Amino acid sequence: MTTPRIAFIGAGNMAASLIGGMRAKGVPASHVCASAPSQPTRDRLAAEYGIAMHADNAKAAEGADVIVLSIKPQMMKSVCQALQPSLKPGQLIVSVAAGITCQSLANWLGERPVVRCMPNTPSLLGEGASGLYANGSVSQEQRDQAEQLLGAVGLAVWVDTEAQMDAVTAVSGSGPAYFFLLIEAMTAAGERLGLPHATAARLAEQTALGAARMAVGSDVDAAELRRRVASPAGTTEAAIKTFQAEGFEALVNKALGAAAARSVELAEQLGK
Repeated sequence: MTTPRIAFIGAGNMAASLIGGMRAKGVPASHVCASAPSQPTRDRLAAEYGIAMHADNAKAAEGADVIVLSIKPQMMKSVCQALQPSLKPGQLIVSVAAGITCQSLANWLGERPVVRCMPNTPSLLGEGASGLYANGSVSQEQRDQAEQLLGAVGLAVWVDTEAQMDAVTAVSGSGPAYFFLLIEAMTAAGERLGLPHATAARLAEQTALGAARMAVGSDVDAAELRRRVASPAGTTEAAIKTFQAEGFEALVNKALGAAAARSVELAEQLGK
């Protein structure tokens, strides 16, 4: 596949992580540019990645095959409406802004090939999980381009319907915070059981990391891995039974449902 020319509109942390991931995988600096209103930001990214930086969004988008909208959702409407007159037919729009639907983008940019993405914060470390949805105007080559872009910072998974992006938001987009909450709770529980805070925190963090690596690298699912750890009448089984007796699975289901519902609400508010 020919390396596309990619322009980032907005150069915050997520854009920087995507640019860094692509550059690390061999994408030439000459094929990447970005725009940012801040001169220090432009100077920093130009120095770090060797790419062209622009103050003007239209200048960045000029000649690009792929335009990545990496700006705050609240700014998306005004930025898109200002950018629309300078766009060319066939340019792929990739949006990494939460809650902005394809229809909203069509209203502001006209009917174009659009891929919506929901990356999460571990993308900043190259360990992200991203859901992708393509509208009907996206070609197979453009799908490959979008997958290559998000794959530079972790796992990239396609969904079949745009409505499923709300579930992606609930599971992986917001998901890192759920694990941080569990680490926080385990650390506090460890302290109550007599461990120093630092010791409890390090044990909880490393356990989370190790469990995730086991799950990703295993040929069996998480339920089977859990069963293998929980020996009958053992300490792990005692903890698991307590979780289940207190409605752990139902609580997780309710929490993710709330996240997905809020994603729908935000899309309605931000898309007007």
